[in-house]
Amino acid sequence: MSLSPELRLTSLTTLPEVRPEDRLATLIVEACERENVAWSNGSVVVIAQKIVSKAEGAIVDLRAVRPSARAEAYARDHDKDARLVELVLQQSKRIVRMERGLIISETHHGFVCANAGVDRSNVPGDHHATVLPKDPDASARAIRKGLRDDTGLDIGVVISDTFGRAWRVGLVNVAIGVAGFQPVEDLRGQTDRHGRPLQATSPAIADEIAAAAGLLMAKNAGRPVVIVEGLSIRAGEASAARLVRRSEDDLFR
Repeated sequence: MSLSPELRLTSLTTLPEVRPEDRLATLIVEACERENVAWSNGSVVVIAQKIVSKAEGAIVDLRAVRPSARAEAYARDHDKDARLVELVLQQSKRIVRMERGLIISETHHGFVCANAGVDRSNVPGDHHATVLPKDPDASARAIRKGLRDDTGLDIGVVISDTFGRAWRVGLVNVAIGVAGFQPVEDLRGQTDRHGRPLQATSPAIADEIAAAAGLLMAKNAGRPVVIVEGLSIRAGEASAARLVRRSEDDLFR
């Protein structure tokens, strides 16, 4: 991936409320046309996970959730909604830590995050929550294909979500689905400006793109899509799975 001296990030402001079975590529292209937002080969579209989940119907009616004894006990001890706790448990492959009212878990995708990605924010109704898309990479590929069909351009897609970080305070947008470019750029074997060989330099390009777009995607802003220009990506298929550290390489598992 080559990088120009300048990046331009533009959030879309006229997207409608996304509903199940909406075609996100169409909504994005129409919003770009309304707002006179131009894009080109190598543009990257960053899309908040929430609207992808909504479009794919990954919305759970909590009234249909039957809490387990474990969920009931944890909810009682920490003043939580037992239905939400149960949904988090169902969305988890492994519980990393479950104490002090917090649940950190590994999702079935391999992501380690709070509450397995279960979220009630920006979901209409009092009894509903969204869960992560079943396969965020497949979702990104489908949206990329739709954008290519509608525009004729090779456009990268990042599906982003807000994660906490070990050893750091605060939340940052990261990539949970990627299509159209490699999410990690391996610079090992190249040299720095002084000719020294790079031995461990692998920028997480997709996460950096997601974090930059996150500056324009506050939860209360109603701007779940950002167009990024200036990256000059090299088109190709990829997977956000490359951003997940393998358990055998993880010193903290």
